[in-house]
Amino acid sequence: MKLGIPTETLPGECRVATTPDVAKRLVGKGFEVLLEAGAGIAAHYADDAYTAAGVQLVERDACFQADIVLKVRRPSEQEAAAVRSGAIYISLLESCGDDALIARMTENNVRVLGMERMPRISRAQSMDALSSQSNIAGYRAVIEASARYGRFFPMMMTSAGSAKPTRLVVLGAGVAGLQAIATARRLGADVFAYDVRPETKEQILSLGAKPIELDLGESGSGEGGYAKELSDEAKARQQALLADELAKAHVIITTALIPCRPAPELITEEVVQRMRQGSVIVDLAAANGGNCKLTEPDQVVTRHGVTLIGYTNFPSMVPSDASAFYAKNLSNLLEIMVDETDAGPDSSGLVLKDLNEDEITKAMLAGS
Repeated sequence: MKLGIPTETLPGECRVATTPDVAKRLVGKGFEVLLEAGAGIAAHYADDAYTAAGVQLVERDACFQADIVLKVRRPSEQEAAAVRSGAIYISLLESCGDDALIARMTENNVRVLGMERMPRISRAQSMDALSSQSNIAGYRAVIEASARYGRFFPMMMTSAGSAKPTRLVVLGAGVAGLQAIATARRLGADVFAYDVRPETKEQILSLGAKPIELDLGESGSGEGGYAKELSDEAKARQQALLADELAKAHVIITTALIPCRPAPELITEEVVQRMRQGSVIVDLAAANGGNCKLTEPDQVVTRHGVTLIGYTNFPSMVPSDASAFYAKNLSNLLEIMVDETDAGPDSSGLVLKDLNEDEITKAMLAGS
């Protein structure tokens, strides 16, 4: 059974769908791994390391003729058309609702699995790419903020004087937010955090941060552990109550997202105007409209003396580990997709299971 791993072509994308260590494990299981030559270079994985792991380096077209094509990002029109009929395609699909591109792939008898469609159940935790990549995004956001902020994060006492710790606020206590809290605490910042879901208070406290508690008149807890969209009245109340807390912050990391909805606006222009000169906002929701409307996607801008960072692909800024985590997610998924036999149809000893018989792969199937 052949696995095809092409180079990611989206501008700025440095990740790759497998690493030499994970590829060696896949080869040992019986997969024939075909990697486009140079696919791992941007993530600091050399071709020689792949060949030593038993990977075959091939031309790009050969990857899309494999039985299963593995990618990180959504396919381009050209990539979607290149996947052979009867194959399986797996990546982050980055879409909501009807998707004409994916529909064309399924019409061509390509079974498309979206990694973001992974159900939030215990069995799927080791395959959850959204969580693994969000973890990295939360970490890298704090590193970016510390590099852009012109002061120390920790309290510093020297013979030349002392510096107070940075007051850092994290908005959203999901996977990215909790990692941002933990990273900022390790760097010595005085961390506060807010989430519309009351159940996150215990997690915030466990990481040594101080929860910001607001009475909105309703809960923001949604299905599957995600936040749900608040009513217009609750949104307005949230903005008003948060304003004073945010205006006192020196650094704000925003991670508030609602699946398949525009990002909630939590930081108004008035709040930015009230913040201290030199403060920093890292908006992890920039790709979905931003938690601050002054944010510009994939840009670093200064507004009212405050630096706003709108990068939309923080995991790609830590490409080696981001690739390693994602590759393990895929490898664990492949484990439940195949059975080992004495001799499969292609003599690899592997045979594909019915994807509709497992609740994980069934939920991941696009168009199902």
